[in-house]
Amino acid sequence: MLQELDSTIPSPCTSVCQMDDLTQLCIGCQRNIDEIRDWVIMTGEEKKSLLNIIEQRRTSMVA
Repeated sequence: MLQELDSTIPSPCTSVCQMDDLTQLCIGCQRNIDEIRDWVIMTGEEKKSLLNIIEQRRTSMVA
């Protein structure tokens, strides 16, 4: 059985696609290269989880 791709949650991409050499995260969306690559095949739950992780990353960068 094929997994249906979830397109209900928009990508966090901000079209500022540049990897930070120190953190290995995109400076626009705060995802690592694997998270960017895998976004299209993630389930809705995986995407929600990653969005929470991204929010935590942004919060910790400001603090």
